[in-house]
Amino acid sequence: MLIKTLTVGQLQTNCYIVTDENSLECAIIDPGAESGRILNYIEENNLKARFIFLTHGHFDHTMAVSEVHRVTGAKVFIHQKDASSGNSAEHKFQTDKNAAHYKEGDIIVMGSLEFAVMETPGHSEGSVTLKCENVLFTGDTLFKDSCGRTDLGGNTETLLASLKRLYFLQGDYEVYPGHADETTLDRERRFNIYMKYAVEG
Repeated sequence: MLIKTLTVGQLQTNCYIVTDENSLECAIIDPGAESGRILNYIEENNLKARFIFLTHGHFDHTMAVSEVHRVTGAKVFIHQKDASSGNSAEHKFQTDKNAAHYKEGDIIVMGSLEFAVMETPGHSEGSVTLKCENVLFTGDTLFKDSCGRTDLGGNTETLLASLKRLYFLQGDYEVYPGHADETTLDRERRFNIYMKYAVEG
């Protein structure tokens, strides 16, 4: 598995391009802006974009979805609670017939890679964490030393429950968050005060 991080847009969102090095199939996680950079990387490395995975529906994680889908034909996945088919739903991604909904327990296979969907709401109603091999793509649920805000359609108690769930995953994982630097789950268990509060109360 090869992971390329492209930090895009005014809010410096991490877009991840995850490639199965055997098949050169790739998944794009949270294409938040700068579709040209994303598409150039895919083209320059002769990748076959199969999926667009959204950890949640906020605009800074979704603005380049339409263009990347149009060019690549990659199938778009989002949790139903963060999807909207109308124009009035604030802080949700405006989906169309090209988008599919994933949920807790779904496993999406791409070449030799499997992406398992974990529902981790709180930052938004439909926030998910994607688990692939020893990696967690946590969106805006868990950051290095921090966690996501809850004033944009979220809920603090729900977020704390999601942080507690991640804390009690067995083993260590590399953590690729929606913003800022990578970290590890063990490090966050030791130093992240929000995660510690979620567990200890």
